[in-house]
Amino acid sequence: MIHSEGRPKIAIIDSNTLAAMGLKHILQNVMPIMSVDTYGSFTELEANHPDQYFHYFVSMAIVLGNKNFFLEHKRKTIVLTLNLDTMSQLSDFNCLCINVPEQELVRSLLVLEQHAHSHGKNLPPMPAVLSQRILSDREIEVMSLIVQGYINKEIAEKLNIGLATVITHRKNIMEKLGMKSVSALTIYAVMHGYVDINKI
Repeated sequence: MIHSEGRPKIAIIDSNTLAAMGLKHILQNVMPIMSVDTYGSFTELEANHPDQYFHYFVSMAIVLGNKNFFLEHKRKTIVLTLNLDTMSQLSDFNCLCINVPEQELVRSLLVLEQHAHSHGKNLPPMPAVLSQRILSDREIEVMSLIVQGYINKEIAEKLNIGLATVITHRKNIMEKLGMKSVSALTIYAVMHGYVDINKI
């Protein structure tokens, strides 16, 4: 475990503990260099040096209840909404609809991250272990097609290889990267520039 000193920090402020924990897990995948703290209320955030955070991911109710603070920090604030209609009410802020399938949420986070930090240029470098090149060229091709939503049979046809070979590559990719889901793979592929966000 890398010590979190010196790593940029994100705060999630949401009274829904399950939602906050789920988002924390996804954020740590999308931005492995970040350290993520969760707070159940605005009072808790205030008691813990709110200025130390790079971003606040905040439930809509908490933003509305403490609008002045979040308007002052609107570049840092990302409002968690449950549907797209409420996003228009909070046009001052970046919003993230969390009531969507995981793949879609991951895509929104990646878009937000790339938009805010133009391909990570303003972010500190990735830990060496995450930036090493682990996959072969063929595995990168297979991974790129997996995250674009192609099924094994289509990947085999596109790359002119056997179905069993695709399955083997797929297994090896997951093992080498220590990942269990396509969402995690998508995050890895986009963050390392293997797949354009617009293709997923």
